[in-house]
Amino acid sequence: MPILSTNSLSLEINGQQILKEVSFSIEKGEIVGLIGPNGSGKTTLFNVLSGFLKHTDGKIDFEETDISEVSAPKRAQMGIGRVFQNFGIFREMTLEENVLVALESLPKEKRGEINNLKEKTKETLEFIGLANRAKEKASSLSGGQMRLLEIGRTLASGKELFLLDEPTAGVSPKMTNDVSSLIRELKDDGKTVMIIEHDLPFIAQICDRVFVLDVGSIVLEGDPQSVQHDVRLKEIYFGADPTN
Repeated sequence: MPILSTNSLSLEINGQQILKEVSFSIEKGEIVGLIGPNGSGKTTLFNVLSGFLKHTDGKIDFEETDISEVSAPKRAQMGIGRVFQNFGIFREMTLEENVLVALESLPKEKRGEINNLKEKTKETLEFIGLANRAKEKASSLSGGQMRLLEIGRTLASGKELFLLDEPTAGVSPKMTNDVSSLIRELKDDGKTVMIIEHDLPFIAQICDRVFVLDVGSIVLEGDPQSVQHDVRLKEIYFGADPTN
């Protein structure tokens, strides 16, 4: 069964149709890219999936449970992790304090399953390759390292589905490779990842499947290579005539 699926998901705001009957499913352990022109509704879709916006029609299922009426905090507790384009880390805290805060925010029963919070913090920082910076303030990190820390905090807080909004934005090529490696490690760890990204080579390199969103609807879907070479993709982005 899919870990996440939507059925005819729609959103209307002030009479304007933002999302139009969006239907898809994602299997556990997949990495799925979400691409499309600016204003196509990508971030809005993430807001709806994570519960920050209430859709006006349709249905969302997470791990075979209808979460259409579930609040954003409850969805987070259920395992949906949202990583925003703007960094959400605590810059004046150390790296280990950032991870500890995420661990301490776990529901009591899940927190009780962790024998040693400090040891779990160390394991998390090792997983994202920043254990040697544990005592430093997060403000000392580069943009790419902040992205790694934010993904690490999401992992530490027990998430199974990661919604990553432009994880390579403002990140150096070297750190982009580190982010890519970490996302693959999440997949190897059984996690599921959905990525909004404008870097098409990055999407082609890392994703199992790609959805193309245009004016609020999914208009293309497939493996990265087939989507990248579909003549309709050029039309969507540039308004070109696919027959030319």
